[in-house]
Amino acid sequence: MRTAHPTAGKIEPAGIDLSDVDGFWTKSIEHRHAAFNALREMRGLPFFAEPESNLVPGPGYYALTKLDDIAAASRTPAVYTSSKGSTSWEDMPVEFLEFYGSMINMDEPRHSRLRRIVSRGFTPKMLDVLTDNVATVAKRIVDDVIEIGECDAVTEISARLPLTIICDMMGIPESQHKFVFDRTNVMLGAQDPEYVPDADNIFQALIDAGQDLGDLVKDLAAQRMKNPTDDLISTLLNARIVGEKLTPDEIASFFILLVGAGNETTRNALSWGINLISENPEQRATWLADLENVTPLAVEEIVRWASPVIYMRRTLSEPAELSEQRLEAHDKVLLFYWAANRDPAHFTNPERFDVLRSPNSHIGFGGPGPHFCLGAHLARREITVMFRELLTRIPDIHATAEPVRLRSAFINGIKHLPVAFTAGGAR
Repeated sequence: MRTAHPTAGKIEPAGIDLSDVDGFWTKSIEHRHAAFNALREMRGLPFFAEPESNLVPGPGYYALTKLDDIAAASRTPAVYTSSKGSTSWEDMPVEFLEFYGSMINMDEPRHSRLRRIVSRGFTPKMLDVLTDNVATVAKRIVDDVIEIGECDAVTEISARLPLTIICDMMGIPESQHKFVFDRTNVMLGAQDPEYVPDADNIFQALIDAGQDLGDLVKDLAAQRMKNPTDDLISTLLNARIVGEKLTPDEIASFFILLVGAGNETTRNALSWGINLISENPEQRATWLADLENVTPLAVEEIVRWASPVIYMRRTLSEPAELSEQRLEAHDKVLLFYWAANRDPAHFTNPERFDVLRSPNSHIGFGGPGPHFCLGAHLARREITVMFRELLTRIPDIHATAEPVRLRSAFINGIKHLPVAFTAGGAR
């Protein structure tokens, strides 16, 4: 039974409930398209009550589904604030937000301070090193499956690349990669019974997973303080901006953000991309006919279509107005990137996967403003290199069954995707 909330003067669309994970988010992608199209055509902003949970029910939230509205909110972070929580429609405890969200749950001036320091790990020199490593890892991934002729594309291809790159960046030994993978699945797949079977214990599972990852990185940070290396932990420990540097706790919190934002998003973009070229053979043919020129466009289209992060939340610090809707201080809004990336005001035939789409003003890496994804360049590089490796060496890779989707309103994820291809690859 859902908890009722006062909604006087607020528009609650009939037959659509974005807070109902099973009743909405597990339905077909086509159903999702139709629902967001209907919401986008409404006057004002649709309002939804929050779902029941182990936490105190909140007042509900407005759904932003138009790209222009989301861009306007993203460019006004002093009004549309992040410090009350960005990744959940529910109000989480302050300690949880601090540990789990790192800088995505911060407003100025704390956000700029942390982002300035963390950016030292993403210098052009560091990115050049990462670029070389991405190519090496992508080749090894295809080497490991090419003679078999079939595999689970998620666990054997898509998940391995960003996970390996992030762990290598941080100096996490290969023996711990599966541990990081498993803990990350719990963090971002907590609503899915495959990862957290006990639905009554989701909050505790999140705390435990975050604590495990935090402890791993803090142990490594203690070692790096005594014996620095050339990994990102050492860089962050020694990066100083106007005399400031990160504490081991802040590095642990940043790593939790990194494995979520940098691992899950790239993993799901790759998985959806493989599924998309399976469902659209004419788009695969277009891509293969001009790999060099089409790849940059195709990568952007995959990110737009997949929109791996479905939404982020903001909380108003003062009254404002969007789409003729008066918003008050403390109101919550959810920025549905997934819907905005199908806004017909910005995209022709938005539900179509088109590897030649240009221009492509998607917000798959977040809206404009201070919270735009710090790792967008690296994510684009990973997707580019992995698809070049796949389409060059096993160009007939294709899904042999429907994707097993993640049960989540936050991550547009695929858990499993069986694929097949010619064993031995292109000759």
